Amino acid sequence: MAFSRKLLNDGEELVLDLRPHLILLAPSGLAFGVAVIVSLVSMAMLDESGIVADGMKWLRVAAIVATAIWFGLVWIKWFTTNFVLTTDRIITSEGFIAKKGMEIPLDRVNTVIFSQSVLERIVGAGDLGIESAGEQGSQHLTDIRKPDVVKNEIYRQIEANENRKFDRIRSGPGTDPTQAQGVAASIPEQIDQLAELH
Repeated sequence: MAFSRKLLNDGEELVLDLRPHLILLAPSGLAFGVAVIVSLVSMAMLDESGIVADGMKWLRVAAIVATAIWFGLVWIKWFTTNFVLTTDRIITSEGFIAKKGMEIPLDRVNTVIFSQSVLERIVGAGDLGIESAGEQGSQHLTDIRKPDVVKNEIYRQIEANENRKFDRIRSGPGTDPTQAQGVAASIPEQIDQLAELH
């Protein structure tokens, strides 16, 4: 499920909205495929008569149903898990009926670390570790798509967030930082501006 733009704060923009990499589905999908293939091969090769044959039929059905349920549960987890980067925060959410999530303001992020195994490098997946100045301290996110690119984008947004914050400080309260002038007004100009306010 995509991140709802209604949940963004005023002036906040969505930068990344990612689901986990499809590699998350690989173990359960592979198990389901193996169960189907083994069932088909055993049906073709074994004599289908007697009590043993009935037991094998039920075993094949149970294997296919169990792996299909496992795949379905993992797919639901994949479908309902989001990693979102905005111009102000990092958001993770998981679940549909029972939900859990985490938000880290970008100005609280200290370090972003990524790691990839050889297989993850081949398929473009990996893990992110986000260390922040908060109660949780460190968050570990698995199966992120292109974690090195995501890490770089997080740092870009942190820098842009700091620049916006300094622009607001420099321009003063109640002014639009996008309209702030690059050069400060001279003292006589500032006095004239103050006089106009009265």
